[in-house]
Order: sequence, then structure tokens, then C-alpha cells
Amino acid sequence: MEKNIMIKTAIPVLSVSDSGRAVDYYCRVLGFEKMFAYPPDGAKPEPRYIGLARDGVWLHLHSYKPERAGMTDAFLWVADVDQLHDEVSARGADVQLPPTDQTWGNRELIIRDPDGNVLVFATDPKVVRG
Repeated sequence: MEKNIMIKTAIPVLSVSDSGRAVDYYCRVLGFEKMFAYPPDGAKPEPRYIGLARDGVWLHLHSYKPERAGMTDAFLWVADVDQLHDEVSARGADVQLPPTDQTWGNRELIIRDPDGNVLVFATDPKVVRG
């Protein structure tokens, strides 16, 4: 008997202290695109809830609990962690760990956002690097 797949995706939600600064960093430096913001009119700068996407992968940011800013980690699989590193470091990403082969098999890049949230980007160990 075949089982239906119920969970199709997950979206990390990161707390930030300043949504404008966070959106600038994620879009200008990391290459995400702002897909929506609430409230939508932007008349009230904080708090806000924002949806970002890049390459079909979504992240949500919010400034409703600024006391939790910098306390979140997100793990993202990427096709080529070295290429991503070159791209985002050229735009000023806060690289905490350059592309590194880990003992558990992944090649990982670690970046922090302006609040200190940790983004781990990893290349699937089955992908052959040239």
C-alpha cells in the first residue's frame, strides 16, 4: 500500500531586529527576492513579516519578537557551495566558515546575517566537484 506524502516543504522562519536591514542583506548580498511583506503598505516599518525566495527556496523573516533575533539556524542544500561562496562573499556576506569539507561528508559554507542568525549552505556529498 502506497502512502501519500503529506509534508512537501519546510520554510525556516528567522527572527530579526530590523526588517529593512535584514531584507537589504538577504536580497542585495545573498541574492534572495522579496516576495511579500506584512503589513503590505510599509507605512509601519516594524514589526513586519517578510517572505523571501531564491531558486525556489523560501525563507521567512519577522521582527515581531526582536528579542529572539540571532537565535536561529537554517540549513540549505545548494548545488555548488564554492560558487555560492564566490558570489555572496563578493557582495560582502559575513562568512563565518568558507567552503569546508566536513568529517560527516558535506562541504559547507556558514554565513551570519546582521543579527547573527546562522545560515549553513551545504553541497550534497554525492555531487562531484570539479
